[in-house]
Amino acid sequence: MSEKRIILEMGTGNDLYGQDYTKAAQRAVQDALHHSSITLFSRLGVDHKEMRVVVTIGVHQPEAVDCDLVAQDLPRGRAEVRAVFGGLDVEDSDAGTRHVIATAAVEAYLPDMSGKYRLV
Repeated sequence: MSEKRIILEMGTGNDLYGQDYTKAAQRAVQDALHHSSITLFSRLGVDHKEMRVVVTIGVHQPEAVDCDLVAQDLPRGRAEVRAVFGGLDVEDSDAGTRHVIATAAVEAYLPDMSGKYRLV
C-alpha cells in the first residue's frame, strides 16, 4: 500500500557543554515535536500505530548519534531514525571544547486511505 506524508516538522537542539551528539539530536526531535499537534487521529479514528515516523538528524559526527535512543523519544508511530552529516559544531578554542548543534526533520506517513475516512 502506498503512503502519504502527513507531517513535516523541523527542529534544532544543542549540547553546549557536554559535546554529546545524541543529546543534541534528542533535543532537536523534541523541538520539532513541540511544533505539532496531530488531531487527525482522534478526529478520524485512525490508530497512531498505522503511522510511520521517519527522523533524519543532521550533525557533524553522525556515527556519534545513538539512533535507537533517539527513536525511544517518539511518542507515536513506528520510528525510523538515521543520522547524516549536517548540523553545526562551534569550536571554543579558548576552552578546548565544541558546542554541538543538531537539526532534525520529522516526517510522518500514513497509508493512503483515500476515501476511507471523512471528518466528523
